Amino acid sequence: MVALAGCGTTETPAADAATRGSLTVTDSRGEKVELDGPAKRVVGTEWNVVETLVTLGVQPVGVADVKGYTAWDTAAPLKGEVKDIGTRGEPSVDTVAALDPDLIVGTTDLSDSAIDQLSKIAPVIVVRSADASRQIDQMIDNVNLIAEATGTQSAAKTEIAGFRSAMADGKKKLAAAGLAGTELAFADGWVTDNQVSVRPYVTGSLLADINAELGLTDPWSLTGDKAYGLASTDVEGLTKLGDARFAYIANSTDGDDPFAGALKDNAVWKSLPFVKAGHTYRLPDGIWMFGSTAAMEQYIDAVVGALTD
Repeated sequence: MVALAGCGTTETPAADAATRGSLTVTDSRGEKVELDGPAKRVVGTEWNVVETLVTLGVQPVGVADVKGYTAWDTAAPLKGEVKDIGTRGEPSVDTVAALDPDLIVGTTDLSDSAIDQLSKIAPVIVVRSADASRQIDQMIDNVNLIAEATGTQSAAKTEIAGFRSAMADGKKKLAAAGLAGTELAFADGWVTDNQVSVRPYVTGSLLADINAELGLTDPWSLTGDKAYGLASTDVEGLTKLGDARFAYIANSTDGDDPFAGALKDNAVWKSLPFVKAGHTYRLPDGIWMFGSTAAMEQYIDAVVGALTD
């Protein structure tokens, strides 16, 4: 997002221009957003942008659903007092206004009306929430955009390099363990009226794309949505996975584990090859499946660790 402005006579012309308020950032909408300089008081309306802000060294003054973020995205913990601005879909305009932010970072999942209201308070940049045609590149684009607006380009460069290094290292470990090409299906799920709904993360989802970069193979035959690459099925649909391995994430603060709990005595579940072979992996709580580079490093460590243990 913004070039870091210094002070004193050694200041570069570019930094001096930013200090004078000539900083302009073009967001995912193609909107040119003018800032008075690198943003310091920043509000985040979605967890992936909050994670990015914290990772880049910018502690947001306002975050949507602080309790949920704390439970689901442990890769970049919030520090100090952070104001809860409401839900991710409907942030409180009054609460945000009271924080007097100099930047609000939203995503394309936020409604146009909400963005319009927030734009009356402070400059708003919008990052694309997800893109099933290029999830990893989109994630990197979002990090760089937020870095430009907050003057943290150096931190972004380091963070992105760390992510890529983690991915390369994970791939080497899987190959060394003879697991290159292993079929790994990822999903999450929930229980409604005693029925377990399964949400596969198919090719085009961020986690499936990470798996592919690690040298793993996606066994799902389903087609996901154009943004997140998510599909839907039930326990019977899991029979189509054959000898693939199965990984999932649940969260103890958000209900019971639907696979180890509700399906524990289910005949179909118990008959699945990956269940019989012990190739079912619950990854640790607090890895946000739609997060940014820090969460994806957590995921890489967790999935590589589970498969090679």
